[in-house]
Amino acid sequence: MAKGKVKWFNAKKGYGFISSETGEDVFVHFSAIQGGGFKNLDEGQEVEFEVEKD
Repeated sequence: MAKGKVKWFNAKKGYGFISSETGEDVFVHFSAIQGGGFKNLDEGQEVEFEVEKD
């Protein structure tokens, strides 16, 4: 599992980017956020994630 911090997330558009520990920016879509309720991420929030390729 990779770790990083939220670079930015636009709740209205439903997507943003995470800066991984390796320095790579990773796209995140609201549908990939685990948890109940409104799916949102805050700038600077520490997160764990898995990268999936289309």
